[in-house]
Amino acid sequence: DYAKPETWLCRPRRIDACTHTSLSATVVSEDGSVRAEPFKAAANPPVDCFYVYPTVSTQGMPNSDMRVTAAEQSVITAQFARFGSTCRLFAPMYRQVTLSALRTAMAGKPNPGDPKLAYEDVRDAWRHYLAHDNKGRGVILISHSQGTRHLTQLIKEEIEGRPAQSRLIAAYLLGGQVTVADGSDIGGSFTATPLCRSAAQTGCVVAYNSFREEIPPPADARFGRAPVGQTTACVSPAALLNGGTELDAYLIAAGMGPTSNPAPDWAGQGTKIATPFVRLPGLVHGACVKADGASYFSISLTPGKGPRAKTIPGDILIGKTVLKSWGLHLIDVNLAEGDLVELAGRQSQAFLAKR
Repeated sequence: DYAKPETWLCRPRRIDACTHTSLSATVVSEDGSVRAEPFKAAANPPVDCFYVYPTVSTQGMPNSDMRVTAAEQSVITAQFARFGSTCRLFAPMYRQVTLSALRTAMAGKPNPGDPKLAYEDVRDAWRHYLAHDNKGRGVILISHSQGTRHLTQLIKEEIEGRPAQSRLIAAYLLGGQVTVADGSDIGGSFTATPLCRSAAQTGCVVAYNSFREEIPPPADARFGRAPVGQTTACVSPAALLNGGTELDAYLIAAGMGPTSNPAPDWAGQGTKIATPFVRLPGLVHGACVKADGASYFSISLTPGKGPRAKTIPGDILIGKTVLKSWGLHLIDVNLAEGDLVELAGRQSQAFLAKR
């Protein structure tokens, strides 16, 4: 029942998962010097953002219940709360297919989770938002991984060809299998929602799956490979903003946990990073690449000669073995989070100017 406040991780004008913790960052220059970067939310943003989080639930059942845990709060901080500089923030809880169910599927057994149950929760939250909160405002949809699966279905079934389509500023559908017809910005996943080709375009989609330049999608890649006649969508937010490849990454200073590489010495001098996020201008670059039947966001690093960290964490590991088929899935959003937030502001301005 999305009329109940506790079914939402984030809603405007309250202390919750989007507002309970600091979003400050430490900017680390190539020479190892650091400076603090505070975060400030917009006081009265004119548009909304609606977010569906990825597979994070550590509960032991196939589908999670509706209890808010540290896992949901952490992913809100990592992927979504920063959009508060542009949007009113809405993020529903939903009975997602859990990590436990995903591991069962990865072991070659049938996935015991129920994606239909998860999707219907997302759909019901969206319908409640439209009926009670939207009031004709423009909205940006944001998702990652399992969340992208559900928002892709939502756009097809609840937005395309309906009044809500006129309110769609953009959809940032990351780390999923959004596809287009070969040689087109449409077809595949959607019939009326094209890929974005400029920062002034609205009603369009930004999607990508990130892989290290030196570890492109293998034949068994979970992302980046599409059925015959289709291409996996790849749109670089940085390219939309300025035509370049340098990414404004907001990386988690403490690293991505025990299933990924440890966080490096970010400043290269033993400097303690006290903020939740770290930015490393000039280090991370990304470009959309089509090669060997795959379409993906190729991530490269330009370390420079200073003491600053020369690499970033983000691979999924089993022991010390990198799961190449997953790419940099864990940090899809973080790699271009600053660009995505800036793009949200630019597209919102373009949307409002047309009204």
